[in-house]
Amino acid sequence: MSEAARGLLQRWGASFRKGTDFDSWGQLVEAIDEYQILARHLQKEAQAQHNNSEFTEDQKKTIAKIATCLELRSAALQSTQSQDEFKLEDLKKLEPILKNILTYNKEFPFDVQPVPLRKILAPGEEEHLEFEEDDEEGGAGAGSPEAFPTRVPGTLLPRLPSEPGMTLLTINIEKIGLKDAGQCIDPYITVSVKDLNGIDLTPVQDTPVALRKEDTYVHFNVDIEIQKHVEKLTKGAAIFFEFKHYKPKKRFTSTKCFAFMEMDEIKPGAIVIELYKKPTDFKRKKLQLLTKKPLYLHLHQTLHKE
Repeated sequence: MSEAARGLLQRWGASFRKGTDFDSWGQLVEAIDEYQILARHLQKEAQAQHNNSEFTEDQKKTIAKIATCLELRSAALQSTQSQDEFKLEDLKKLEPILKNILTYNKEFPFDVQPVPLRKILAPGEEEHLEFEEDDEEGGAGAGSPEAFPTRVPGTLLPRLPSEPGMTLLTINIEKIGLKDAGQCIDPYITVSVKDLNGIDLTPVQDTPVALRKEDTYVHFNVDIEIQKHVEKLTKGAAIFFEFKHYKPKKRFTSTKCFAFMEMDEIKPGAIVIELYKKPTDFKRKKLQLLTKKPLYLHLHQTLHKE
């Protein structure tokens, strides 16, 4: 086993145990976050080109199936339904498989399939890939959305328990204005809360794929529960909204543009915020507006305080 492969397996194993520990202790938000981060890393490795991977094609298929199981457990923790869930004891059966992936040669214990064509990238990861400017692409390109597997459902988290004197924030993402809205395939928005250095202050959440596309708008109408009381957010923090869509030509999900809301903009009611060109600038140092046209992200805020 190479040093690189050994290092990967050690990191994956530590992340897997951390997630199941959180899960066992009832720290569901932390468990969901850990599972999703690990699933993204496994998915990335499973889809790496042969020369860039430490693993064989069969091993990568098993790694991808483990990533699918992590997503299933994450979805189960967010579900209100008790039947047909992927249970913690099921997930724990996969730890020795992941640990011994180089020698594992048995049938996978669960009937799940990896998603072979979609790259699900961690927040900001696509910034390091070469990309074409969306304005120059002239549409969705070859292929149709039906030709590709559907994306993993949105990773929305429930509202935190209320605390006396503390404020919780719900943001309804109503719609986003884009001149080529109808050409975006499987669009969704990644929501994150960052400090001035771009460090996450809460778990990252993905909306489900948009409800519909109409004229120059992509409609979501989805509530995001910010996973920290407003009073506990650090000075200079901001809430980021990254609009992402699937690009058939390149077979990965790309950020098209982003918007952000600063702490002094947290107030009840409707708000529209400007859209900026990618890559996402979490430190807010070099911002470039996406367009001069009056197209914005439309939000509605609700504050909950005891």
